[in-house]
Amino acid sequence: MSRPEFEDIKSGKEFNKWYWLKEEMVEICKRANLPCTGRKFDLRDRIIFALDNDGKIKPKQKKAKAKSKFNWAKSELTLETKITDNVSFGPNFRIFMTSQIGNKFLCHSDFMDWVKSNCGKTLDDAVNKWYELEERKKDPNFKRKIADNNMLAQYTRDFLAENKGRTMKEANKYWLLKKQLPTEDGFVRYEKSDLGLKEK
Repeated sequence: MSRPEFEDIKSGKEFNKWYWLKEEMVEICKRANLPCTGRKFDLRDRIIFALDNDGKIKPKQKKAKAKSKFNWAKSELTLETKITDNVSFGPNFRIFMTSQIGNKFLCHSDFMDWVKSNCGKTLDDAVNKWYELEERKKDPNFKRKIADNNMLAQYTRDFLAENKGRTMKEANKYWLLKKQLPTEDGFVRYEKSDLGLKEK
């Protein structure tokens, strides 16, 4: 069973069974007169909503307005500066963190997630947390969480972990075969049975 053309799909449930590239969903949104910007999952949700609601555009969720007026782009930052709900990771923030940690500082997603969820704590706390997060790398079993939308990276990691001695090239081969198949939720996940997949 091969993936149908979008024009032949009649419901969001059917659309969600298949793997779609972001570029494909952008093109679908353009043709359907839907907003075509945003993350991959935003586009998927928009298309599913339109299929199930006669082409209507999914209403935007209102984002909670930040209460703080602190200017992260221009204010002088110190170790006592408190993290606010409008924290920004722009040049001013990165320069400050680099001045405290050195050129090895990287503003990775784990660190940014911690900062955004810890309003009220200080940049001194943030510096200490960065070192704590980096310390995990010394554990040979540590693996950074892969974002849900990066299915290829997760598939590759799981394939290689399950099949010692196999190569990235082989992982990519089975990924290409697996992503052509329907799933319950549109997610392409590695399974042992994938090794039995063959090109049509």
